[in-house]
Amino acid sequence: MEVPELFAGGGTRGRILEELAVSAKTARDLSKSLGIQESAARGHLERLEARGYVVPTFRREGVGRPRKRYLLTPQGRDLFPRRYEMLLDSVMDELIAREGEKYVSELFAVAARSMARQIAKAVPEDASRHDRASALAASLNQLGFRCTVEEAPDGTLKIVRTNCVFRHSALGHAQLLCDVFDKNLTESLLGQAGLDLKDSITRGSSCCTHLIHLD
Repeated sequence: MEVPELFAGGGTRGRILEELAVSAKTARDLSKSLGIQESAARGHLERLEARGYVVPTFRREGVGRPRKRYLLTPQGRDLFPRRYEMLLDSVMDELIAREGEKYVSELFAVAARSMARQIAKAVPEDASRHDRASALAASLNQLGFRCTVEEAPDGTLKIVRTNCVFRHSALGHAQLLCDVFDKNLTESLLGQAGLDLKDSITRGSSCCTHLIHLD
Protein backbone atom coordinates (compact mmCIF):
# COMPACT_ATOMS: atom_id res chain seq x y z
CA MET A 1 0.00 0.00 0.00
CA GLU A 2 1.36 3.43 -0.91
CA VAL A 3 1.99 6.03 1.74
CA PRO A 4 -0.68 8.77 1.67
CA GLU A 5 1.47 11.54 0.18
CA LEU A 6 2.05 9.46 -2.97
CA PHE A 7 -1.62 9.15 -3.75
CA ALA A 8 -3.02 11.47 -6.37
CA GLY A 9 -4.12 14.63 -4.58
CA GLY A 10 -1.66 14.25 -1.69
CA GLY A 11 1.44 16.44 -1.37
CA THR A 12 3.65 17.74 -4.16
CA ARG A 13 4.04 14.35 -5.81
CA GLY A 14 0.30 13.88 -5.78
CA ARG A 15 -0.10 17.25 -7.51
CA ILE A 16 2.51 16.20 -10.08
CA LEU A 17 0.55 13.01 -10.77
CA GLU A 18 -2.61 15.07 -11.27
CA GLU A 19 -0.80 17.35 -13.72
CA LEU A 20 0.53 14.38 -15.69
CA ALA A 21 -2.94 12.81 -15.77
CA VAL A 22 -3.96 15.72 -18.01
CA SER A 23 -0.96 15.64 -20.35
CA ALA A 24 2.75 14.85 -20.55
CA LYS A 25 4.90 17.61 -19.05
CA THR A 26 8.52 18.58 -18.58
CA ALA A 27 10.12 19.38 -15.24
CA ARG A 28 10.03 23.05 -16.27
CA ASP A 29 6.29 22.86 -17.03
CA LEU A 30 5.66 21.41 -13.59
CA SER A 31 7.85 23.94 -11.81
CA LYS A 32 5.78 26.75 -13.35
CA SER A 33 2.36 25.23 -12.71
CA LEU A 34 3.16 24.14 -9.14
CA GLY A 35 5.32 27.09 -8.15
CA ILE A 36 8.38 25.04 -7.20
CA GLN A 37 12.01 25.00 -8.28
CA GLU A 38 12.74 23.09 -11.49
CA SER A 39 15.38 21.08 -9.65
CA ALA A 40 12.74 20.09 -7.06
CA ALA A 41 10.36 19.02 -9.82
CA ARG A 42 13.10 16.89 -11.37
CA GLY A 43 13.81 15.28 -8.00
CA HIS A 44 10.16 14.36 -7.51
CA LEU A 45 9.92 12.99 -11.06
CA GLU A 46 13.01 10.85 -10.56
CA ARG A 47 11.52 9.34 -7.40
CA LEU A 48 8.21 8.70 -9.13
CA GLU A 49 10.04 7.13 -12.06
CA ALA A 50 12.00 4.85 -9.71
CA ARG A 51 8.71 3.60 -8.28
CA GLY A 52 7.27 2.94 -11.71
CA TYR A 53 4.61 5.67 -11.68
CA VAL A 54 5.99 7.87 -14.48
CA VAL A 55 8.16 7.30 -17.52
CA PRO A 56 10.16 9.83 -19.56
CA THR A 57 9.57 10.30 -23.26
CA PHE A 58 11.64 12.38 -25.65
CA ARG A 59 10.24 14.50 -28.47
CA ARG A 60 12.15 16.78 -30.84
CA GLU A 61 10.58 20.20 -31.31
CA GLY A 62 12.43 22.18 -33.92
CA VAL A 63 16.18 22.52 -33.60
CA GLY A 64 18.16 21.52 -30.55
CA ARG A 65 17.93 18.61 -28.16
CA PRO A 66 14.68 16.64 -27.78
CA ARG A 67 12.55 17.76 -24.84
CA LYS A 68 12.10 15.32 -21.99
CA ARG A 69 8.48 14.95 -20.95
CA TYR A 70 7.00 12.60 -18.39
CA LEU A 71 3.97 10.37 -18.82
CA LEU A 72 1.96 8.42 -16.27
CA THR A 73 2.42 4.65 -16.40
CA PRO A 74 -0.55 2.29 -15.84
CA GLN A 75 0.68 1.91 -12.23
CA GLY A 76 0.60 5.67 -11.84
CA ARG A 77 -2.96 5.87 -13.12
CA ASP A 78 -3.96 3.15 -10.68
CA LEU A 79 -3.16 5.54 -7.81
CA PHE A 80 -6.21 7.63 -8.66
CA PRO A 81 -9.38 6.71 -6.74
CA ARG A 82 -12.06 4.91 -8.69
CA ARG A 83 -15.68 4.88 -7.62
CA TYR A 84 -16.58 1.43 -8.90
CA GLU A 85 -18.97 0.92 -6.00
CA MET A 86 -21.41 3.49 -7.47
CA LEU A 87 -21.82 1.34 -10.57
CA LEU A 88 -21.89 -1.86 -8.51
CA ASP A 89 -24.63 -0.46 -6.25
CA SER A 90 -26.76 0.54 -9.23
CA VAL A 91 -26.33 -2.84 -10.93
CA MET A 92 -27.17 -4.79 -7.75
CA ASP A 93 -30.24 -2.69 -7.01
CA GLU A 94 -31.51 -3.06 -10.57
CA LEU A 95 -30.91 -6.81 -10.65
CA ILE A 96 -32.63 -7.33 -7.31
CA ALA A 97 -35.61 -5.27 -8.46
CA ARG A 98 -35.92 -7.21 -11.72
CA GLU A 99 -34.90 -10.76 -10.78
CA GLY A 100 -35.09 -10.95 -7.00
CA GLU A 101 -32.45 -11.43 -4.32
CA LYS A 102 -32.29 -15.22 -4.79
CA TYR A 103 -31.17 -14.80 -8.39
CA VAL A 104 -28.55 -12.18 -7.45
CA SER A 105 -27.25 -14.43 -4.64
CA GLU A 106 -26.74 -17.25 -7.14
CA LEU A 107 -25.01 -14.81 -9.51
CA PHE A 108 -22.58 -13.70 -6.79
CA ALA A 109 -21.91 -17.32 -5.86
CA VAL A 110 -21.04 -18.16 -9.47
CA ALA A 111 -18.78 -15.09 -9.70
CA ALA A 112 -17.00 -16.07 -6.48
CA ARG A 113 -16.38 -19.63 -7.71
CA SER A 114 -15.06 -18.30 -11.02
CA MET A 115 -12.65 -16.01 -9.16
CA ALA A 116 -11.50 -18.94 -7.01
CA ARG A 117 -10.69 -20.95 -10.15
CA GLN A 118 -8.53 -18.10 -11.44
CA ILE A 119 -6.67 -17.92 -8.13
CA ALA A 120 -6.22 -21.70 -8.05
CA LYS A 121 -4.34 -21.62 -11.36
CA ALA A 122 -1.36 -20.05 -9.58
CA VAL A 123 -1.45 -22.51 -6.67
CA PRO A 124 0.12 -26.02 -6.83
CA GLU A 125 -2.41 -28.83 -6.51
CA ASP A 126 -0.62 -30.20 -3.43
CA ALA A 127 -0.47 -26.80 -1.71
CA SER A 128 -1.49 -26.69 1.93
CA ARG A 129 -4.67 -24.92 2.94
CA HIS A 130 -2.58 -22.22 4.58
CA ASP A 131 -0.80 -21.63 1.26
CA ARG A 132 -4.14 -21.53 -0.52
CA ALA A 133 -5.43 -19.02 2.02
CA SER A 134 -2.27 -16.96 1.47
CA ALA A 135 -2.91 -17.05 -2.29
CA LEU A 136 -6.46 -15.85 -1.63
CA ALA A 137 -5.17 -12.98 0.51
CA ALA A 138 -2.57 -12.04 -2.11
CA SER A 139 -5.23 -11.91 -4.83
CA LEU A 140 -7.52 -9.79 -2.69
CA ASN A 141 -4.61 -7.46 -1.93
CA GLN A 142 -4.13 -6.93 -5.65
CA LEU A 143 -7.73 -5.70 -5.77
CA GLY A 144 -7.08 -3.19 -2.98
CA PHE A 145 -7.90 -5.19 0.15
CA ARG A 146 -5.29 -5.34 2.91
CA CYS A 147 -5.24 -8.99 4.06
CA THR A 148 -3.08 -11.05 6.34
CA VAL A 149 -3.39 -14.75 7.19
CA GLU A 150 -2.78 -16.34 10.59
CA GLU A 151 -3.08 -19.99 11.63
CA ALA A 152 -4.00 -21.09 15.16
CA PRO A 153 -2.54 -24.28 16.72
CA ASP A 154 -5.87 -26.07 16.15
CA GLY A 155 -5.65 -25.40 12.40
CA THR A 156 -8.18 -22.57 12.35
CA LEU A 157 -7.22 -19.91 9.83
CA LYS A 158 -7.84 -16.24 10.42
CA ILE A 159 -7.95 -13.79 7.53
CA VAL A 160 -7.87 -10.16 8.62
CA ARG A 161 -8.76 -7.37 6.19
CA THR A 162 -8.01 -3.81 7.20
CA ASN A 163 -9.49 -2.36 4.01
CA CYS A 164 -12.55 -3.32 1.99
CA VAL A 165 -13.01 -2.14 -1.60
CA PHE A 166 -16.69 -3.12 -1.32
CA ARG A 167 -17.28 -1.10 1.85
CA HIS A 168 -19.89 1.27 0.41
CA SER A 169 -21.76 -1.52 -1.38
CA ALA A 170 -21.52 -3.86 1.61
CA LEU A 171 -23.28 -1.31 3.81
CA GLY A 172 -26.45 -1.91 1.82
CA HIS A 173 -25.85 -5.48 0.66
CA ALA A 174 -23.90 -7.13 3.47
CA GLN A 175 -25.54 -10.53 2.93
CA LEU A 176 -24.52 -10.67 -0.73
CA LEU A 177 -20.93 -9.49 -0.26
CA CYS A 178 -20.00 -10.53 3.28
CA ASP A 179 -21.79 -13.88 3.27
CA VAL A 180 -22.58 -15.25 -0.20
CA PHE A 181 -19.51 -13.96 -2.03
CA ASP A 182 -16.97 -14.58 0.74
CA LYS A 183 -18.32 -18.03 1.60
CA ASN A 184 -18.26 -19.30 -1.99
CA LEU A 185 -14.88 -17.74 -2.72
CA THR A 186 -13.31 -19.30 0.38
CA GLU A 187 -14.86 -22.75 0.12
CA SER A 188 -14.13 -23.04 -3.60
CA LEU A 189 -10.45 -22.46 -2.91
CA LEU A 190 -9.98 -24.14 0.47
CA GLY A 191 -12.60 -26.86 0.40
CA GLN A 192 -15.56 -27.22 2.75
CA ALA A 193 -15.12 -24.70 5.52
CA GLY A 194 -17.06 -22.95 8.22
CA LEU A 195 -16.73 -19.23 7.66
CA ASP A 196 -17.30 -17.13 10.76
CA LEU A 197 -17.27 -13.34 10.38
CA LYS A 198 -16.09 -12.11 13.81
CA ASP A 199 -15.58 -8.43 13.01
CA SER A 200 -16.75 -6.29 10.13
CA ILE A 201 -15.83 -2.85 8.82
CA THR A 202 -19.48 -2.37 7.84
CA ARG A 203 -20.45 -2.82 11.50
CA GLY A 204 -18.08 -0.15 12.69
CA SER A 205 -15.00 -2.27 13.34
CA SER A 206 -11.56 -1.23 12.12
CA CYS A 207 -11.19 -4.51 10.19
CA CYS A 208 -12.99 -7.59 8.91
CA THR A 209 -11.90 -10.81 10.61
CA HIS A 210 -12.88 -14.15 9.10
CA LEU A 211 -12.32 -17.34 11.07
CA ILE A 212 -12.10 -20.38 8.78
CA HIS A 213 -12.83 -23.68 10.47
CA LEU A 214 -11.59 -26.43 8.15
CA ASP A 215 -13.07 -29.93 8.19
